[in-house]
Amino acid sequence: MKRKIINIDEDKCTGCGECIPDCPEGALQLIDGKARLVSDLFCDGLGACMGTCPEGAITVIEREAEPYNEKVVMANIARQGAGVIRAHLEHLAGHGETELYNQAIEYLLENGLAIPDHNAGGCSQKPTKGGKIPCATCPGTAAQTIVRDVHASGERASSGDAQSELRQWPVQLSLLNASNPYFHNAALLIAADCVPFAYGGFHSDLLRGKILVIFCPKLDADIDGYVKKLADIFSFHPIKSITIARMVVPCCGGVRRVVDRALEMSGKTIPVTEITISLQGEVK
Repeated sequence: MKRKIINIDEDKCTGCGECIPDCPEGALQLIDGKARLVSDLFCDGLGACMGTCPEGAITVIEREAEPYNEKVVMANIARQGAGVIRAHLEHLAGHGETELYNQAIEYLLENGLAIPDHNAGGCSQKPTKGGKIPCATCPGTAAQTIVRDVHASGERASSGDAQSELRQWPVQLSLLNASNPYFHNAALLIAADCVPFAYGGFHSDLLRGKILVIFCPKLDADIDGYVKKLADIFSFHPIKSITIARMVVPCCGGVRRVVDRALEMSGKTIPVTEITISLQGEVK
């Protein structure tokens, strides 16, 4: 197949080796005093090695090459430890290679390997109608884990004021990346948009200890996309439980339907609890 892949100008290459650490995929080696591409299979063509070459000897060209294989690459990377795994995941996420990133996470999960803490930002969303991609590297959508202080008993320390129980960012389903590591072994709270405003005890009663996913089944357009993304979350990670929080109004029943469809698509059996909130802010 014809695809993008790096090319090394042997006349310019001095064999300094500065490009080697920036290729966690293991596609480059120093051989006979020159940097060499040892296998087309390992080169993703994104050119992370280009920026560290002091001689400008590395470029990206398009030529016939073996298809890049993420699972083969991960088998090689996993042997090199958490630091190399982290670098590879951030490399893929930073270039917006969501499909390859998801394949890498799948490999780690399938082989019982730990997902190292890493920056999972990157352009992971579908293009909008205007053709622009909302990039997850902006502060509003970059994935973050939020650490909350707890007592030895597991209860939050109290300062006399209500405190946030939010443990991750972002929270809107349209912005979430299904491969984010904070979903691993998580208890999920899947809530309709209006619930946090209607129910005063949202943080202390519902959100504590959970990872939050919110959407509106009535106003959001891509419901089929939501089903697929939730199915991916359920498939990629062991999920402890799902709590659905919805309003009493009929349209909010769509939250449960989306979750049920996603569970069916994923083939997973996960315990589900549904909580309904009245317009007066009471648990029904």
